Amino acid sequence: MKRLVLIRHGESQWNKENRFTGWTDVDLTEKGIQEAIKAGQQLKAEGFHFTLAFTSYLKRAVKTLNNVLDQMDLDWIPVEKSWRLNEKHYGMLQGLNKAETTEKYGEDQVLIWRRSYDVAPEPLDKGDERSPFQETRYAGVDAKDLPLTESLKDTVDRILPYWESTIKASLKDHDDVIVAAHGNSLRGIIKVLKGISDEGIISLNLPTAIPYVFEFDDNMNLVKDYFIGDPEEIKKLMEAVANQGKKK
Repeated sequence: MKRLVLIRHGESQWNKENRFTGWTDVDLTEKGIQEAIKAGQQLKAEGFHFTLAFTSYLKRAVKTLNNVLDQMDLDWIPVEKSWRLNEKHYGMLQGLNKAETTEKYGEDQVLIWRRSYDVAPEPLDKGDERSPFQETRYAGVDAKDLPLTESLKDTVDRILPYWESTIKASLKDHDDVIVAAHGNSLRGIIKVLKGISDEGIISLNLPTAIPYVFEFDDNMNLVKDYFIGDPEEIKKLMEAVANQGKKK
């Protein structure tokens, strides 16, 4: 059996402030750190033993992974970082409060920006301080691949080559693999794994730092998937994510 664990980062400062974050490199809150620690303890108790890990270029995901692995005494395992696992780029919305943006543009429009499959917010200018073109961490990325805004479809399209060539391929040699990333980048992987439609993916809400397990047979056929944790608590957390874009 092969097991893949997907985990969204713990609460970040901008999650707490209900702001569009995207590629902005925002740190974890103390609550987010504790969420990651709890996830690591749960995974250890469930008998997971990762031999390889993946994460994005953004510190909220990196630090979540570090805390998880530390709780499991697995700080030593190889970790591969990729910009392709970054969150969806929210363009001109990055930094704006979600509820205030809803007051201004309406719930329907904000839902389209947050959750539609193929509609992207207005793009940033390359020279904008929020643009990835202004950050040295992306200097090695081909300019044609760097986004100034993204729809979920765009996010899925940039993740899938990495999923197929690297993460999925790694399961041939590793029985337990973990990916610590972001709500929308992980939704892209889940969409493919579960065959979710473009419309169906809109209603999938991933809570922070709840391990989501996918079990495969040796031929990489999906056998089952499940969250680790109390089902009622997870349901409430999912509802809270869904309500982030609603008016105050």
